[in-house]
Amino acid sequence: MSTSEIVHSDTGRPVVVTSPEPHAATAPGFSLLKRNGGTVPFDQSKIAVALTKAFLAVEGNKAAASRRVHEIVEQLTGEVVAALVRRAKDGRVFHIEDVQDQVELALMRGEYQKVARAYVLYREEHAKARADKAVAPATAPAIRMADGAPLDEARLATVIAEASAGLEGVVAETILTETRRNLYDGISTEELALAPILATRTLVETEPSYAYVSARLLNDKLRREALSFLAGRPDQATQAEMTSRYAEYFPAYLERGIGLELIDPELGRFDIARLAAALRPERDQQFQYLGLQTLYDRYFLHSAGTVFELPQAFFMRVAMGLAVREIDREARAIEFYNLLSSFDFMASTPTLFNSGTLRPQLSSCFLTTVADDLDGIFKAVKDNALLAKYSGGLGNDWTPVRGLGAHIKGTNGESQGVVPFLKVANDTAIAVNQGGKRKGAVCAYLETWHVDIEEFLDLRKNTGDERRRTHDMNTANWVPDLFMERVEAGAQWTLFSPDETPDLHDLYGPAFKAAYEAYEAKAAAGGITVFKTVRALDLWRRMLTMLFETGHPWVTFKDPCNIRSPQQHVGVVHSSNLCTEITLNTGKDEVAVCNLGSINLLAHIGDQGLDLERLKRTVDTAMRMLDNVVDINFYTIPEARRSNLRHRPVGLGLMGFADALQAQGIAYGSDAAVEFADRSMEAISYYAITASTNLAEERGAYASFPGSLWSRGVLPIDSLEMLAVTRSEIHIDRTQRLDWEALRQRVKTVGMRNSNTMAIAPTATISNICGVSQSIEPGYQNLYVKSNMSGDFTVVNALLVRDLKARGLWDEVMISDLKYFDGSVGQIDRVPDDLKAIYATAFELDASWLIAAASRRQKWIDQAQSLNLYLANPSGKALDQLYRSAWKAGLKTTYYLRSRSATHVEKSTLKGTDGKLNAVAVTPALAAAPVVEAAPVVEAAPVQKKLALEMAVLDGPACLIDDPDCEACQ
Repeated sequence: MSTSEIVHSDTGRPVVVTSPEPHAATAPGFSLLKRNGGTVPFDQSKIAVALTKAFLAVEGNKAAASRRVHEIVEQLTGEVVAALVRRAKDGRVFHIEDVQDQVELALMRGEYQKVARAYVLYREEHAKARADKAVAPATAPAIRMADGAPLDEARLATVIAEASAGLEGVVAETILTETRRNLYDGISTEELALAPILATRTLVETEPSYAYVSARLLNDKLRREALSFLAGRPDQATQAEMTSRYAEYFPAYLERGIGLELIDPELGRFDIARLAAALRPERDQQFQYLGLQTLYDRYFLHSAGTVFELPQAFFMRVAMGLAVREIDREARAIEFYNLLSSFDFMASTPTLFNSGTLRPQLSSCFLTTVADDLDGIFKAVKDNALLAKYSGGLGNDWTPVRGLGAHIKGTNGESQGVVPFLKVANDTAIAVNQGGKRKGAVCAYLETWHVDIEEFLDLRKNTGDERRRTHDMNTANWVPDLFMERVEAGAQWTLFSPDETPDLHDLYGPAFKAAYEAYEAKAAAGGITVFKTVRALDLWRRMLTMLFETGHPWVTFKDPCNIRSPQQHVGVVHSSNLCTEITLNTGKDEVAVCNLGSINLLAHIGDQGLDLERLKRTVDTAMRMLDNVVDINFYTIPEARRSNLRHRPVGLGLMGFADALQAQGIAYGSDAAVEFADRSMEAISYYAITASTNLAEERGAYASFPGSLWSRGVLPIDSLEMLAVTRSEIHIDRTQRLDWEALRQRVKTVGMRNSNTMAIAPTATISNICGVSQSIEPGYQNLYVKSNMSGDFTVVNALLVRDLKARGLWDEVMISDLKYFDGSVGQIDRVPDDLKAIYATAFELDASWLIAAASRRQKWIDQAQSLNLYLANPSGKALDQLYRSAWKAGLKTTYYLRSRSATHVEKSTLKGTDGKLNAVAVTPALAAAPVVEAAPVVEAAPVQKKLALEMAVLDGPACLIDDPDCEACQ
């Protein structure tokens, strides 16, 4: 037994609650006699549900999500069951009336009079209240608009009915009644458009289908705005009317966009009537609220703040921009449009922003190497600004820049090292904010042997000299295998300045080891001026400490990125990009560029699992779209154009992986999930390489194909063996299922159109647009509020709700329990164990499952993955094991380390928290995802003492889970 003091809900007095031990009051083997004479097994959890509903009726949703009420309900349930067992007279059968009497008596003994009354009366009272609401509009006085015209009640009802049509669990009358309550005389047209949206979004937590209703109502607002703008007068249309009006709207939209210099005039020379006839107005209905609001705020074309681009016009504009150089460009535009608007595949954000515009900068990622002189350094900073201006994400390789204390021949002085220049790059990224669409973002990479590595680790700390801090820049370690081997062996590690060891930057594998050891010998003999020897394990621990405390620098591995690179014959991979999935060569005259897009894996799951035929069709079209980007792209610097046209790399990725597992009833933390990761990525890899080969046959191989791994018949699955040769230990499954030998021979014979074909990006925003889970991420929570630049949005796992409904478990108590347990079903007794496993959240999974699935994917991918790692209770030992296992599993890169923060989901209603409209509604009562504050800074302990990481607060976050300003969260 345990006791705790709480405040009584009726009296306000403090009382002591004695909680029975879990499952202490049980009645195994008892039955319940129903009023109809039938019997069923006695289930005490139904008493807890009934009690919780009674508290809900009195105190609202806040009660059921509070620890106080959970303790009270647990105690009262135990009392009721104990009383029933004592009073049982007819063998082992309880009568339903006896059960209800005992519940009421328990409430009265506890002096919960209000709740006791509610237990008996609240159903009737609610029924009467609903009846009163239903007749209220008929007796209410007529409402007039701000211009004096009467409110068009019929249209309001029609729009709500349209928005609700065909959606399970949605009641149009409920929305209409709630909307009418918010109307008043003199209401503006804009406020009238918002009223049903505000009414509907509060219902999302009770029924996920309301997210679609909210989006459809937002679309009605958008239609009014766009049609009025084009007509030059007030205009509107219902969804049904748009079936015919889209075709007449589309040419007017293009003409106005071209006139405003927002759309490329070349799009006006397409066969507009043919394209307009191909538009699918019904696809406006498939958006969820978060997706459409995001498009409305950040993607759709607008003039002076007025949006005039409707969803299907948006997708067609993007498709036309990608097809502008095709021979039958109308046919290709329709093909591309159908793929995008179906959500089977989605192009990256820069492509969606800029395709079909006057400056079509469509590429996602740019990688640069910074030269070791002032001209080179400040050219790199200028290049960052130009590349970021049109929504490019940046990765900078800073390793060539000489370290602190190195000699400067021109001034006969000493260098201040890399850090002051990183500060300049940091501030430049903030200054160039991509037209207000999203903040500029850059990641700096430094190799682990650089003499400034220790200062580099501290860049994101909240203490120290602010002139040597970069709070807005991402940072990443570029780690050679030799360093990891020294960590494993407990050996020493030497730091050098690159001006004295210039070839280390371009070497990897055995060649790097030989050169590095030669420099160590030279340093020991006095032949090197600037160097420092440290214990490799101490530096590794400090790297992990900083990763935990500040979220940076990320851990990425140099050798697998290079040894498995198809393009090792023409350069070196010196860094990854902003999100750690791109692994392309960079150099003095070459800026790497990558063009991204992602397959919606959930859309390719059918009754029999993964639909390979549909997947192949998607990959074929997607690869063509990505290849077209290379030629259409607007390049802001010549080095990027030269590199992209020579190598033509693209990065086809995926999203909705967790949804695809849940749709098949597979738990993320299982061998079946790892096998699915392997099998699905193998299929994507096979189809992507095949598609690139087909494009090469049609258009010619990329210029630098001769000498590449491709040209030698070495595919990504084959390059695993090249990595294994250089390592003493590698833990990677080698299973193959498809006919790789035939494809291998075709690649050698025909060639490849693209030097690189696959990369798995975070997809944070485009997955929102499609309404699926991000990238390869496990589910964060099953019920929470997501924050992004468009506002706060209630997110409910619709697949979980589907499965709970099927078992009769979805009710208001379940909703409150999900809030109480931070979106987790793991601690809700009513939820069966199989569902707990399938819908386990990211922090409930052992992170080793993430590594295992990523390893299986990595063997098929010629680039890398944006792999976030989750630890609910991080410690030095746990982090050490996790990142060593990532290296041994052959991963090329890792991304954010996510750890649970001290602040969890508010235990209260989610109502009134959705979207940008919250400024018009109420202050959100639910925190976004865990609010993250910087963890207390813990300096690294001396090598003789325990690592500071071991002393770090365990609920201090490594990074924000849901940060509106974070590239990974957008």
